[in-house]
Amino acid sequence: MDYRRIIAVSFAALVTHKFRTFLTTLGIIFGVAAVIAMLSIGEGARRDALEQIELLGVRNIIVEGMIPAESKGSEVVGGRSPGLTMEDADNFALFDNLFARVVPGLVTEGIKGYYADAETDVRLVGTIPEYLPVMNLTMRNGTFLRPSDIDDNSQVCVISADVKRSLFAFADPIGMTIRVEDLYCTVIGVVEEKAASSSKIEGLAIGNVNANVYIPLTTALTKLYRESDLAASRSASGDDPRLKYNADELDQIILQVRRDQDITTAAALVNRIMQRRHREIPDFSVTVPEALLAQSQKTQRIFNIVMGAIAGISLLVGGIGIMNIMLASVLERTREIGVRRAVGASRRDILKQFLIEAVTISLIGCLIGVLCGLILAKTISSYANWRTVISIFSIFLAVGVSAAVGIIFGFFPARKAASLDPIEALRYE
Repeated sequence: MDYRRIIAVSFAALVTHKFRTFLTTLGIIFGVAAVIAMLSIGEGARRDALEQIELLGVRNIIVEGMIPAESKGSEVVGGRSPGLTMEDADNFALFDNLFARVVPGLVTEGIKGYYADAETDVRLVGTIPEYLPVMNLTMRNGTFLRPSDIDDNSQVCVISADVKRSLFAFADPIGMTIRVEDLYCTVIGVVEEKAASSSKIEGLAIGNVNANVYIPLTTALTKLYRESDLAASRSASGDDPRLKYNADELDQIILQVRRDQDITTAAALVNRIMQRRHREIPDFSVTVPEALLAQSQKTQRIFNIVMGAIAGISLLVGGIGIMNIMLASVLERTREIGVRRAVGASRRDILKQFLIEAVTISLIGCLIGVLCGLILAKTISSYANWRTVISIFSIFLAVGVSAAVGIIFGFFPARKAASLDPIEALRYE
């Protein structure tokens, strides 16, 4: 008996019992759909994490000012930290063997940018020229901030992709003057758009980098009105917790660690320096994007293991279902097996026939499961707002696992059918 004949006989047997075949495939369908959906969610989360960490710089350490916990209020009021200042940044710059670049920054959220009749939400970032390489930014056209802009407190700015689209559409913004709150700035450059995810990693507060407007740090410090400036000038007796502490001169300091230095060691040193300079007052946070990436990947691995176990259980149940149905089929077709053996079919032919039936059931379930998995992944992406990425690897993995389930769980029934004695099979009623 050749393979084409064996396959034809196997398909005929499956088509004869369509509903039973479909019920047998359900376990495989659910298992494969779970594998596809799980891997697509995992890959989407992985890419989100990588993109967000790339935005902050893998070799960077970010120091940010913060309001201490109210539970420590009495200690803080007694100690009075100066807040995050340029002196902190200058102190870090002394460690030039550890840090390649030190970038102080002042960030103002939730403000408006205007040009002619157009307006848009922007995030104003006061910084220095080294911000461009530290944050892995590239210029679309024009130039970034220059040292002379810092020295002269120039009212110039560099805008991001979303700001350019909202305020200028297709026009060239270079040389145009925009207004950000009460500050007028001449546009000297446009930053290339960066991929930004809507999801969040615990410990990161990135914001929409494509809505940034970059101005010289000295301009921001001397010409930009901020609520914290007013808070610093008031009495510390108000209800606002910010009024109990000195206002931060800076919002953040970005430290780019040299490639030959260990980031974890550098972060520990940064924390000790800040504690000493701020008199042990917890009015700052130290964020290490690389460590957050490692933690995110660890969490994702645990998620993948749990989801993989669930999918594996579904496939196991599906495999047991295939084995049970095939065993029942062997009993039901005992006389048919005897007839085939009597007319010349060998044990190997019978083994191949039932094994092909088991694998076919698995692959049919796999194909339906892949389709269900693709639909499930898109549904999750639409309604849960999770990023899902369907890879070719996940589909090949699902097909491979399904074929393996069919072979493993179909082999025992197939061997039992092949081992039947022809005479006894012919007598079976």
